[in-house]
Amino acid sequence: MNPVLTFSPLLIVALVSACAESGANYAPILDGEPTAAYARDLRACQTLAANQRQFDRQTAGSAALGAGVGALAGMADDDVSESEGIAAGLVVGALVGTAAGASEASDRREAIVVECLRGRGHRVVG
Repeated sequence: MNPVLTFSPLLIVALVSACAESGANYAPILDGEPTAAYARDLRACQTLAANQRQFDRQTAGSAALGAGVGALAGMADDDVSESEGIAAGLVVGALVGTAAGASEASDRREAIVVECLRGRGHRVVG
């Protein structure tokens, strides 16, 4: 078995796991000094953002979609055998889909932290 095909699923899982908390740890810029309650509210808002697991499912969906598109593109590659093209396309597509999904999930989690803090009365500018 091709070592790339064995290693790639592990790389994808590691990438998704590493990005799972990304964005939830965001500490936004405030307009003015933080209030006494800011640290407590920040932790609560970060926890709220981290608990949004639907973003992790969407990232997995992006990986699957990327793998499918990559496999189709690999089938069309005339420079390699069909099975090698499919395998390479599958891996590259999954990695690209995972990265795109993880980036979007991180952005959404950051937005949750910002909106949560604003909802608690903190003057967040970004």
